Amino acid sequence: MTPKKRPLILITNDDGIHAKGIRALIQIMQKIGDVVVMAPEEPMSGMSHSITSLIPLRARLIEKKEFYQEYACAGTPVDCVKLAQHLFFQEQKPDLVVSGINHGSNASINIIYSGTMGAALESSMNGFPSIGFSLLDYSKDADFLAAEPFILQIVEDVLRNDLPKNVCLNVNIPAVKTEEIKGIRICRQANACWVDSYENRIDPRGHNYFWLTGDFKANGITEEDDIWALDNNYISVVPVQYDFTHYECIDNLKGRLENV
Repeated sequence: MTPKKRPLILITNDDGIHAKGIRALIQIMQKIGDVVVMAPEEPMSGMSHSITSLIPLRARLIEKKEFYQEYACAGTPVDCVKLAQHLFFQEQKPDLVVSGINHGSNASINIIYSGTMGAALESSMNGFPSIGFSLLDYSKDADFLAAEPFILQIVEDVLRNDLPKNVCLNVNIPAVKTEEIKGIRICRQANACWVDSYENRIDPRGHNYFWLTGDFKANGITEEDDIWALDNNYISVVPVQYDFTHYECIDNLKGRLENV
């Protein structure tokens, strides 16, 4: 009997190649399939879908052995996906792309700014099933393996059943112990935003500089929203697409503008 082929999995992130979150994700994914890692050389949080176009990209081999390759890329998370596709996936596409585990929340509006989810969305645009994972814990001692059974459950389901074309999953994990996680909830993106402010400071030479701060404001949260799920110790899973079109508005605008 021919042995069952292991899936090929690409791993990236936005916290950088040395981050604890990606080390945990590598450990988990190696239990499932053959792994290629292409992650930023340095932290790239908040890079969203940015790409490098004005300078050349460089990739550094860290480790290569049977069933495992690891590279650091001097670019953004989306650069990592694009470069990995060019270098490794011309003939064989990855069965799955996973991004993370991000150090902090990518729930609700945070997805707009997220380099973690930028990489997942780029992968879905290229036709690869993809998942972004985030842990709502900013502490240096965050336990990225607490949700391992649930991460495996989500990954194995996607590998078995696939995802709709051009759709990826935004998965956020509450910062609690394994036994305190109540389960998985399929959600919608909550209606929330950041209310920004800037601290005005003076550098040693007497010049002004500004440090971004702000408060996260949620509006009308219901049990259908990812914020509610996370506040109640569920893992939130939001199906995401890159098509920003507001279809309900098309006919209204056509009537107002096309016939003028």
